[in-house]
Amino acid sequence: MHMRKRAVILVALLVLPGCAGEQVESQKRLDLLITGGRVFDGSGRDWLRLDIGIAGERVAWIGKPGVQKTARRVIDARGLYVAPGFIDLHTHTAHTFLRRELSGNLNYLTQGVTTVVTGNDGSSPWPIAAALERYEEIPLGPNVALLVGHGTLRQQVLGLSDRRPSSSELQRMKRLLRRGITEGAFGLSTGLYYTPGSFATTDEIIALAREVKALGGYYDTHLRDESDYTVGLLKALEEALQIGKESGVPVNISHIKALGPTLWGSSKQVISAIENAKSRGIEVTADQPPYEASETGFVAALFPSWSQERGEKQLKHRLNDPVERRSIRLAVKENIHRRGGPERLMLSSAGIRALEGKTLLEISRVWKVTLEEAALRIAEAGGGSVFSFSMRPDDVMAFMRCAWVATSSDGTTYAWKQGRPHPRAYGSFPRKIGKFVLRERVISLPFAIRAATSLPATIARIPHRGWIRESFYADLVIFDLEHFRDRATYQDPHQYSEGVRYLLVNGVVAIENGKFSGHLAGRVLRKQPTLRDTRVETS
Repeated sequence: MHMRKRAVILVALLVLPGCAGEQVESQKRLDLLITGGRVFDGSGRDWLRLDIGIAGERVAWIGKPGVQKTARRVIDARGLYVAPGFIDLHTHTAHTFLRRELSGNLNYLTQGVTTVVTGNDGSSPWPIAAALERYEEIPLGPNVALLVGHGTLRQQVLGLSDRRPSSSELQRMKRLLRRGITEGAFGLSTGLYYTPGSFATTDEIIALAREVKALGGYYDTHLRDESDYTVGLLKALEEALQIGKESGVPVNISHIKALGPTLWGSSKQVISAIENAKSRGIEVTADQPPYEASETGFVAALFPSWSQERGEKQLKHRLNDPVERRSIRLAVKENIHRRGGPERLMLSSAGIRALEGKTLLEISRVWKVTLEEAALRIAEAGGGSVFSFSMRPDDVMAFMRCAWVATSSDGTTYAWKQGRPHPRAYGSFPRKIGKFVLRERVISLPFAIRAATSLPATIARIPHRGWIRESFYADLVIFDLEHFRDRATYQDPHQYSEGVRYLLVNGVVAIENGKFSGHLAGRVLRKQPTLRDTRVETS
């Protein structure tokens, strides 16, 4: 009796948001009926056996199996799981969307991702309106939501200068930010570890964050330090929490981690600080790719920020100066150790293509030079990007267990078989379920589904997505749990994930029987002014 009562309550919750008049009409003209599936609504509750009817781009009806419904097409989901389409809070797809051959983002669709947020880490296209208009001209695989990059704003006003903005310059940055959000961006992102974001003071960010709060957006931040490069991880987190407290803006910590040997084990302190902030009314969340290696620019990882002021050309000029080269070399040596040593640093892309896939230790031995000299020569040859195997598994899992941590990829889209992307771009979402739910049992399946659906929708204030509810958009993933797995590796990353049997984006079938259907139905999402009142508990 208790279980039957619970099921009735859950079904009632699923259908609650619908409009009765629309439901009656939609039942007469269903385009698609999904039957027999084990349905997760995205809330974190366990699955229920439900049928789902779709009319056009929206879910029109949800009910128990056996209710007679007619539709133009029926998908038999017996033995499969049905969930809201996954939402990736942190990607670097903003510019790849503009390349028609990459706009399908198949590496995301095959993971079950139906919406990506981009413009993270302080870097975004500009102007926002122009970028969104370009996106609308190109067929998109997933839906796309855009953030305004703080670094992008700063470059518009200050270039790459390491200085405070004047009062008039700060006012101009505020105006540009307001313009970007009113044109459709969902909030502000910062990359306080990277130049030029690293040149900004806390007060500068608070002033901008107040503008975001007033417009109902959210603040997404790459912390000033995820290791002990400058202020240290805990101080950097303290800064983010201060920004949230003084501006009132919701704060999301990008790709939360404890990076490098000196920080291993500090996840407990980070989690405690965030939980304490939440208890004091600060709205703070985080996202996380489920991997022990990060990826970033080679120069950004190893070179001091002062050497990067005014860009790559100026860096090369400094490397030609014997005195400055010596100072940079000493800092690079320290940063190699900070990242866990040269054997933990693998070139994922490089100006010298033959170096890709090799560690800094291997390169220095081949060149017969010191580790730091090898790093300087790599930078002189065009730099590149680096996998940094600098996280400890117990920290990764500790963050993953937090109810306020969403799944993300921090990835982008590459031309097939070109370059060596981080495998997270191809496998983050199935990896979390396959490795951490099924094999290692770190979290439950309902918990993992929520971290990929309703939680990111809540964090980004994306309406009518992230849950399976009547009148919500029909972004749905239907997957075979037993075969849902990532295949991408660091040495062979261009491997699509497996196990998604069907994927619907705005009611259109993008993956059918495990294969891309050829239909690209993603849309440009624009922030709505009323979103400031849309809140769902995330603790």
